[in-house]
Amino acid sequence: MLWVKIYGMKKILVLLALFVLPIVIYLFFASGVTNFGKLATLTENVPEIDFAGSTVSLEGKITVLGFLGKDVENKKGNAFNLNQKIYKRFYEFKDFQFVMVMPKGTEQDVEELKGELEQLADVGKWNFVFGSEDEINGLFRGLGTNLSLDGNLGTPYVFIIDKSRVLRGRDDDKDEGLKYGFDTSSVADLNNKMEDDVKIILAEYRMALKKNSAERSK
Repeated sequence: MLWVKIYGMKKILVLLALFVLPIVIYLFFASGVTNFGKLATLTENVPEIDFAGSTVSLEGKITVLGFLGKDVENKKGNAFNLNQKIYKRFYEFKDFQFVMVMPKGTEQDVEELKGELEQLADVGKWNFVFGSEDEINGLFRGLGTNLSLDGNLGTPYVFIIDKSRVLRGRDDDKDEGLKYGFDTSSVADLNNKMEDDVKIILAEYRMALKKNSAERSK
């Protein structure tokens, strides 16, 4: 009967809308990120961490680099924001790490901070390195940003460094123009910008790995 056929066609259209359309939309946006989403290269040859006694390296890792400074207590909120909004989302990715550059003398405060962070997530990829004032200032200057450290050798901003020790960011940010870092005191900055940028750089490397794998298999 005609009404049965019409009913059957409507049912099929509903099923297509529910299941096929979301997949098409996902593939469209995924393709957009793959083809057009790429973080700008802002500073090349970021200095390697060469502090006495440190075994942490930037080379070969996707790094979120931060400078918490001497006043660790007052930077705990920044660390917790970063932990909840960025670290917990991405720490399971291979070759991804956090590196916090700390002044010598803050070791005990850092242990307390790590203990508090450990209650919220696995802190295995939170790395803390300790350097002198000259070492910290030298590393920060090597980032070549328009930002500066405060009197405690700290900043609320963190930076994305790729595996080749290149500072990555935005050269056309609608609010800042050149965006070198992300403000950990601003949940909006972490949610609306840094999360997207970390996704993009991880996608870059995933696509590069797939391309290299495909070329080797030819």
